[in-house]
Amino acid sequence: TMTIHNEKNFVEVHVRSGRYSSDTIFDYSSGYIATRLFSRKACFILKINKEYIPELKEMGRLAFERQTMKKIYSPNNVWVEFQSGHSLLGSLKEWLLYGKHIKQLCTGLPLYQ
Repeated sequence: TMTIHNEKNFVEVHVRSGRYSSDTIFDYSSGYIATRLFSRKACFILKINKEYIPELKEMGRLAFERQTMKKIYSPNNVWVEFQSGHSLLGSLKEWLLYGKHIKQLCTGLPLYQ
């Protein structure tokens, strides 16, 4: 499911797929995306690159397009591959940078940038 919070400038995406479940936040205020993978008990953080990540106003349109016309092609589909790297638990400095929505999602989990 996807919830778009236009007034707060962020999007929540919840994928419920058993072992592969995840929660993702696109926080346009802070400029970061965080994905919490439940099977790995970790959070992955990515800087929003406007070349590849759709603007907030486009998210609703893309979600509608995908839901109602599953076979239509969209050049704005995003695929992200994370590579394991240095993990940190998130200091005060990182939480200020990432914003409160990502902090709520990832507090207490290893962070991978």
